[in-house]
Amino acid sequence: MRQLTFASLQVNDLEASTEFYQQKLGFNVADLSPQACVFTYNQGQASFAIRTPLEPLEGRELGIGVAIWFAVDKNVDELKAEFMANGVTTAGPVIQTPFGRAFHVKDIDGYKLTFLETN
Repeated sequence: MRQLTFASLQVNDLEASTEFYQQKLGFNVADLSPQACVFTYNQGQASFAIRTPLEPLEGRELGIGVAIWFAVDKNVDELKAEFMANGVTTAGPVIQTPFGRAFHVKDIDGYKLTFLETN
């Protein structure tokens, strides 16, 4: 293996999750079907999908142990403030990582999204 080319997350409610990613985080919808929504971020440089479950999810906690990182050109303090103004729950303060400054948010299913300042 030399490269991860795509990722998709199973979600409980495709419509609600699509709205969260689009309205709260500013992701662009690239493709939408009854089973999945493909998003792009940062002018199409990153893409991933959310999808209806491949197997029953009842009684299972989603998002545990999953973290997806997005490199951003924007100052993470400003981006975090924008997200919070949109009602997004952040998971802690802006931190220094080995890769740069970053912060985490959780989506409505508990998946951790990390936004990493690359400048």
